[in-house]
Amino acid sequence: MKKILFMIALACFGLSVFAKETKIVVRAKARDAKFIGSSLGGAYVIIRNKVNNQILAEGKTSGQTGNTDLIMKTPKSRDLSIADGQTAGFMAAIDIDEPTFVSIDVSSPLNLKQAQAKVSTELWLIPGKDILGDGIILEIPGFIIDILKPRTHQYISLVSIKNKPFQFQANVVMMCGCVVEKGGVWNSEDIEVKGILKKDGKLVKEVNLSLVSTNLFEGDFPIDFEGNYEMTVYAYHPKSGNTGVDKVNYVVYK
Repeated sequence: MKKILFMIALACFGLSVFAKETKIVVRAKARDAKFIGSSLGGAYVIIRNKVNNQILAEGKTSGQTGNTDLIMKTPKSRDLSIADGQTAGFMAAIDIDEPTFVSIDVSSPLNLKQAQAKVSTELWLIPGKDILGDGIILEIPGFIIDILKPRTHQYISLVSIKNKPFQFQANVVMMCGCVVEKGGVWNSEDIEVKGILKKDGKLVKEVNLSLVSTNLFEGDFPIDFEGNYEMTVYAYHPKSGNTGVDKVNYVVYK
């Protein structure tokens, strides 16, 4: 009798005596780079039941970006794992009592909205059948670009800059936070970084930006007229098709 009452109580609360804990690890990997973890604030993961859109689990990836040699340099084979116990991921433990079709959404970088991308996948979860090891890996495309000079909506006196090179400066990193440097794994010489300069909505010049130190790119162009300026900085890696953009507006006045 007690067992029957217990089962009725579970049913009333939407629970099942047949539910099994099912573990799944989700990882976010930057395109042509490593995993997104604690050093960049993590990637945000949401797992939903596709039938009713109920959130089954959510949270941030945490851990390290992974082994560079293993991820970037070791030839890949079918059974070779590219993640280890320290590699960033989000572990979910979900109670289900029947095969459940789920969606997984990953947004990253969580703390850098101008570079944030959202990727998704769908799959079946089977009660008690864990998906561990490398788990589910979702690729996050892009570069993180922050324009450092000029500042957003900065007012600049024309007198102070006329007949001088006007400097543009941007920080460019991979979506996992991995560094861009000359001759490195992510070689600056393989990445095209340019600025598209507009004045009052019209194209003025495409400005080449070159690496001056790790992650830091600079270029210059003389500005001789007042107006409302817009600078769009992009990075493009032809081999992987990876791209990233940041944009800033500033004002030059007399």
